[in-house]
Amino acid sequence: MKTYVLMIAKQFPVTHKRKGEETDFRKKLFYNVKKHTIRANYELWKYRIDQINSGKAILSVRQWEGKPYRSKQIELFNQSKVGIQKLDWTALGWFIDDMDSDLNTKTLAKNDGLSPQDFADWFKKYPKETMAIIQLSKLRY
Repeated sequence: MKTYVLMIAKQFPVTHKRKGEETDFRKKLFYNVKKHTIRANYELWKYRIDQINSGKAILSVRQWEGKPYRSKQIELFNQSKVGIQKLDWTALGWFIDDMDSDLNTKTLAKNDGLSPQDFADWFKKYPKETMAIIQLSKLRY
């Protein structure tokens, strides 16, 4: 069976103001504080999630043991059912699955395991391309 890998950051990236600090995403996932992750390339992730949900693949959620790309990957868990939603930012606000939404940045950031400021720094304010919300819980917007 095909396996798609989803890496979860152990530390804030070098482009972030908190670079090198622990994200605590692993703990936040297990305590259901981090309910989703947001990724670029919606179409690619939509294809992968469709493959997973049709039983042709699984999603392996992993973290680097040490330095990214220079250390072993550790599987945190795997899933055979995953949600995906399309996320766009416009001057009018957040659009989910091409529909206007009352979703605010504070809620989106919280469910991604980040403060609103860390979220803005992570995405350099707001994403300009269509993003994928990969739902690792039952939450749907």
